[in-house]
Amino acid sequence: MNRRFFLGAVASTITTAAGSSRKAAYAQRAEHLPAQDRNLDYAGVSELRTLLDARKVSASELLEHAVARIELLDSRINAVVVRDFERARATAREADVALARGERRPLLGIPMTVKESFNVGGLPTTWGLPMGRDWRAAEDAVAVARLKAAGAVILGKTNLAMAIADWQSFNPIYGTTNNPWDLERTPGGSSGGSAAALAAGYVPLELGSDISGSLRVPAHLCGVFAHKPTSNLVPQRGHTPPRSPALETNLTSGLGVCGPMARSTADLLSALDVIAGPDEDEERAYRLALPAPRHEALRDFRVLVLDSHPLLPVASEIRVTLDQLANRLATAGAKVARSSSLVPDLAESARLHTRMVRNVTAFGRPPDFFRTIRENVAALKPADDSLKAWRTRAPLLSHHEWMAAEIARARLRQQWTVLFRDFDVVLCPPFSVIAFQHDQKPDQEDRTIDIDGGTYPYLSLIVWATVATPPGLPATVMPAGQSKAGLPIGVQIIGPLFEDRTPLAFAQLLESEYGGFARPPEIPR
Repeated sequence: MNRRFFLGAVASTITTAAGSSRKAAYAQRAEHLPAQDRNLDYAGVSELRTLLDARKVSASELLEHAVARIELLDSRINAVVVRDFERARATAREADVALARGERRPLLGIPMTVKESFNVGGLPTTWGLPMGRDWRAAEDAVAVARLKAAGAVILGKTNLAMAIADWQSFNPIYGTTNNPWDLERTPGGSSGGSAAALAAGYVPLELGSDISGSLRVPAHLCGVFAHKPTSNLVPQRGHTPPRSPALETNLTSGLGVCGPMARSTADLLSALDVIAGPDEDEERAYRLALPAPRHEALRDFRVLVLDSHPLLPVASEIRVTLDQLANRLATAGAKVARSSSLVPDLAESARLHTRMVRNVTAFGRPPDFFRTIRENVAALKPADDSLKAWRTRAPLLSHHEWMAAEIARARLRQQWTVLFRDFDVVLCPPFSVIAFQHDQKPDQEDRTIDIDGGTYPYLSLIVWATVATPPGLPATVMPAGQSKAGLPIGVQIIGPLFEDRTPLAFAQLLESEYGGFARPPEIPR
């Protein structure tokens, strides 16, 4: 261990002098770094990995830098709601010792946080639910264990929507998370704290989850990257509600997934390589033999662009951004189509998703809940085919109706397989709107959303998540532009089943050609 590593490890145990302001502490800690390494707020995993391997910075210094930035900014953003700084300091010191003896692992010494819904041994897992208050997990979720085995220094957990069931991130346990681009607006949900932590420059890597856009929507609203993997590619054991057993069974029938969030495609790929693989060994770091990307240049991709949905409009600024991207791709030589007869029925896919997800989330509810549901169903007109009607009926699905839904999912997968013979990726919006102001009405059925001056049911925002989720397709979201008000706009890149590397490669090419993450203007560098 050289002198810099030793001093970095020692420095991590020294507390800020009494009376120092958070801003002064942040500046003080940054000054311990060499001049060229002081601005680490938005450095990616690969950059930090290079610095660590060259021993130009220590894991302890990176950890302290992240802690200081959280302490400086998070009173306004409220992203990191469970803090485990002392154990992280010990882990960082161990990483420094390992690095000094020449050990190399994919994430050795890299600070990160994970969504609160993942079990981390010794830390609370509440899902924002009062019934979870004061409960602590005994062991790590599989994905968390794999990140730790790869060397990640997990310093805490990030805020989420209550019961991971909203496109905003607030709950009675931890309060409200604000979007770093505009504190009056939501960062999205349910992985909103994760996206906000990335956009604020706290850490370079996050672990989130997604069933109805919980990775994709926050990435879009905060201007970061996220990848929803192919269903069942990443084990979900330990991503369970508080006080629940951590079982291998996928309780969402493959609809829900766990996946990485970052500020670059390269970092998504690094994390996916660590967490993907069969649920056989908690700490084993797999490098799956997933198919290679279909192409290595933008000009070789066959691209289908979908910018409208039959059940909900898309904000004009999002459609314009997607159109501009499509034009750029065509200019670059890619084969770009704006429609195809091969596209499955998007309205039916949304209805299918709605009834299955709503049925899953109703599991375990008390008898009074189902009595009320039966009364509400009796009041519906038999021909009512709206999403609200499907949400209302869904908790009462019989086993035979559930099996019919699974058959419909299989049919969807087959239709998408046929489509991906003619196309390599599908581009579409991640969400119908950009970041909107907080709306915390308790009943989401009472909320509405404005789209270009029109008022629509809040829960109809689910539609763009339902394109990839029922068939289990991989989908990468990345920044694609900004609104006139300077808010992020993302694009969703959907790929073929188990060909996760194709949408990720396409995103990486877009990032290289047209740019990716941009820093929020109000966040100090």
